[in-house]
Amino acid sequence: MEYIGLSEIRGSSLVVLENVQNPAYEEIVNIKATGVRNKLGRVVQIMGDVVIVQVFEGTEDLSLKNTVTNFTGRPMEIKLSEEILGRVFDGMGRPIDGLGEVYAEQRVNINGKPINPVSRSYPRDYIKTGISAIDGLATLIRGQKLPIFSGNGLPHDQLAAQIVRQAEISKNAKIGEEDFAIVFAAMGVKYDVADFFQRAFEESGAIGRVVMFLNLANDPVTERIITPRAALTAAEYLAYEKGMHILVILTDMTSYAEALREISSARGEIPSRKGYPGYLYSELASLFERAGIIRGLKGSVTQIPILTMPNDDITHPVPDLTGYITEGQIVLDRAMHRKGVYPPVNILPSLSRLMKDGIGEGYTRSDHPDLANQIFSSYARANDARALASVIGEDELSEMDKKYLAFGAQLESKFINQSRGDNRSMLDTLNLGWDMLGLLPRAELDRLGTELLNERYTAKTEADL
Repeated sequence: MEYIGLSEIRGSSLVVLENVQNPAYEEIVNIKATGVRNKLGRVVQIMGDVVIVQVFEGTEDLSLKNTVTNFTGRPMEIKLSEEILGRVFDGMGRPIDGLGEVYAEQRVNINGKPINPVSRSYPRDYIKTGISAIDGLATLIRGQKLPIFSGNGLPHDQLAAQIVRQAEISKNAKIGEEDFAIVFAAMGVKYDVADFFQRAFEESGAIGRVVMFLNLANDPVTERIITPRAALTAAEYLAYEKGMHILVILTDMTSYAEALREISSARGEIPSRKGYPGYLYSELASLFERAGIIRGLKGSVTQIPILTMPNDDITHPVPDLTGYITEGQIVLDRAMHRKGVYPPVNILPSLSRLMKDGIGEGYTRSDHPDLANQIFSSYARANDARALASVIGEDELSEMDKKYLAFGAQLESKFINQSRGDNRSMLDTLNLGWDMLGLLPRAELDRLGTELLNERYTAKTEADL
C-alpha cells in the first residue's frame, strides 16, 4: 500500500505519517518524491496509526504533499555470500568498490537474533595480535568482546590497522588460516581515514580476508546506526553459516552513540546523562552481545570495539556503559603517547577478564599467567616510585626505588613500545617479559614460584637489553 503525502517533517532525518494500516517496528519503507531519487527509511516509532520513519538519506529535499511512501513489510536486510570477503561496502551494505553487486545466497535481517545464554560455549584459545602489551598482559580470547578506549589524536586507527594485518588464531586451536577473517566497520570517519584503512589493508595483502563497511563523516547520521548491525550480520553469517572464525573491529563507537543522541533529540525523547538517550546501554548491549561461540556450531565472533573518550574521560557515559557490557578494556594513554610510545597502552587500567581461561599450559606457555601478574605488580610499584620522585626528587629515592624506576622506563620503551610493522610472536613477548623482570632483584619477584624462577629468571642490566 502506498501513502501520498507526509503529516510532518522533523529535522534532517524523521518524517511522520498518519492513518497507516498495520505498520511493523523496524519495517523498511521506500520513499519517493518528484525529482528526487528513491530513499530508504525504517519505522522507529508507532503510536496507534501514527508512524515515525527514519529516512536514511535525509529529509532536506522531501515535501509534505508529493512524497509517496511504500511500506515493504520486511526489515532491513543485506545480501550475503562468501563473495563478501575482500569487498568494500557503504554503511548500509551496498558495494562501493566498483566490483558490482554481490551474488546473494541469502538476504539476512541486520537486527540479528538474540543468542540464548544456555547455548553459548565458554570462550577459549587466544587470538594473537602481534602486540606485546595486548598479547602478554590483556590477551584477546576467541569469542570475547574487548574494547579499546582511546582519545582524540591518539593512534587508535593505526593500532586497528595493525591488528587487522597481524591477527592470527592460536595454532593450538587447530584452525586453518583460511577459516579466519576480519569484518571491519568504520562509522563517521573522514575521507583520509577511510582511505588510510583501505590502502593499509591492500598494501599488506590482508584485504582478501577483510570485509569492510565504511560510513563517512558526510554520510547520513541515520546510516551510522545501521553500519555496525550490517557488519555484525555479515560476521554472524560467515561464522555460523560458513564455519569461520571472525574478528570484528568497530570504530568509532562514540560516533555511533552521538548519532543515537542526535536522532533521539529529533524524536523529542527525554535525555539522560550528557544528552544521550536512556536506552544507550541496551543499544550498545544489542551490538556487543552478538559476540560469542555457539555450542554445536564451528565458527565464532570476536569483537574489538574502539571508542574515543571525550576529554579523555573514562567516566563518560559511552566508555562507562561499555565497560559494564564487555569483558575488559585496552586503555590508550595520552601521557604515554607524548613520550613517543606506540602503542600507548596504559597497562594498569587495561585488563582482559577472560585472559586466564585462554593462556597458560596448552594455550600459550605455562609461565604466562604468573609472568603477567608479576609485570603488573612491578609496574605498579614503578609508578609509585615515580610519584614519590616527583615530590622528593629522584636523588633522594632508595636504591630499590631507583631499580623500579629503571624497570618502568625499560618496560615502556622495550616491551610496550614497538614499531607499527613489528609482529611479535607470543614466545617473543613472553621472553621479552622475562628480560624486563631481570632488571629487578630476584627477591623482589614475589608473584613467581621458586621453581619458575630457577627455570626462567636471569639477572639483567640495562646494557643487556
